[in-house]
Amino acid sequence: MANRTDPLAKNIRGTNPQNLVEKIVRTKIQNHTFWKEQCFGLTAETLVDKAMELDHVGGTFGGNRKPTPFLCLVLKMLQIQPEKEIVVEFIKNDDYKYVRVLGAFYLRLTGSDVDVYRYLEPLYNDYRKVRQKLADGRFSLTHVDEVIEELLTKDYSCDIAMPRLKKRCTLEQNGVLEPRKSVLEDDFEEEEEKEENEGMAGGSEDEKDDHRRSLERERERDRRRDSHRHRDRDYDRDYDMDRDYDRDRGRGRDRDRERDRGHYRDRDRERDRDHYREKDRRERARRRSKSRSRDRRRRDSDDDWDREEPKRKKEKKEKKMREDGTDHPDPEIAEANKLRASLGLKPLR
Repeated sequence: MANRTDPLAKNIRGTNPQNLVEKIVRTKIQNHTFWKEQCFGLTAETLVDKAMELDHVGGTFGGNRKPTPFLCLVLKMLQIQPEKEIVVEFIKNDDYKYVRVLGAFYLRLTGSDVDVYRYLEPLYNDYRKVRQKLADGRFSLTHVDEVIEELLTKDYSCDIAMPRLKKRCTLEQNGVLEPRKSVLEDDFEEEEEKEENEGMAGGSEDEKDDHRRSLERERERDRRRDSHRHRDRDYDRDYDMDRDYDRDRGRGRDRDRERDRGHYRDRDRERDRDHYREKDRRERARRRSKSRSRDRRRRDSDDDWDREEPKRKKEKKEKKMREDGTDHPDPEIAEANKLRASLGLKPLR
């Protein structure tokens, strides 16, 4: 129940506000001690006290990627969804710089493109130092304007993916956003008016017109330079996004190629295995057939031997009879030879 979004909260960019933080990071935040002890039961009013106690910004750090208190408060703001006026007051707070950065971060996640440019660009003039916790747990020194630059130009900040932001020149062309006005432009105009008044007091009319035209040219040049700077910044951001997209696409292509290579390797291995299995089966069938034919020949030879045995006995008997003369055609001689054979004498021919 403590991790559920406020039922009265509206969807941001068509989804639950807490879904703007990735599932893994959100789970680490909700399992952290600071979230369970310090963020439980916070409201939009009591959240200010916790924000005033912040002493650094950052995402996750360490080997197990523990979240910083700054990241926990960002998720808490997404959960309770404070009013826009409260977030604007966070951004306009000049006394506590971390409260300002917290409000700017939340507005970058949930605000419209026009509100992001309208409320965050004035913070470019805040040069106060802030501490930032790095991924390895060490601290580094940065400035508020550098944090705002990261929010407006980078795809990731504090381990959270920033929503897509339209280019400023596109919003200016559509008429929904006025051209950016530098803070120093008022000082330039005052200096120009002062110089103009001095020139009008001590110079001719032509000199005054030339001076006025030169001032207008310088002002136009400054505006053009500022627009080119923003255009170059947008170009660099798009170039970085395209480069990251190409790198991710190259990784996906390499991953698909490696998967196909593994698929073909497994298919070849399976085919070789089937080939050797078929070869073994044929070899066993050949040995079985050879053994069966050998048994058949042996059995046939035994049968032939059994069939020819009486014949051989008969031939042997007849041979014996021929040798002892008992088969003589003359019956008397044959009878005499039988008697002589019993006496061991040679037969008569």
